[in-house]
Amino acid sequence: MTITHDNDTPSFVVKDQIVLSVLAKYVERSNVGLKKYNATMERKDLTLNQWIDHLQEELMDATLYLERIKKEITLLEAKAFNNGYREASKTQTK
Repeated sequence: MTITHDNDTPSFVVKDQIVLSVLAKYVERSNVGLKKYNATMERKDLTLNQWIDHLQEELMDATLYLERIKKEITLLEAKAFNNGYREASKTQTK
């Protein structure tokens, strides 16, 4: 993938598929924001404090996502432990 800017001068070439995947997500996210807010991140209508508030809200959401993921992992670990315990019990009773 070749990355370009408004002047269509290639900036660099990306060969790492993981990086390409993340870049594609950034582009997709940018397009969603453009459609929703009709503005890019270069917009000038927000104060520095408003940008900080936006970031703070995003980070609070991120902690909620992490807590949800942790609970799911705990549940999966408990299920795996219980399944392992049942399997071990079966072999001991035979």
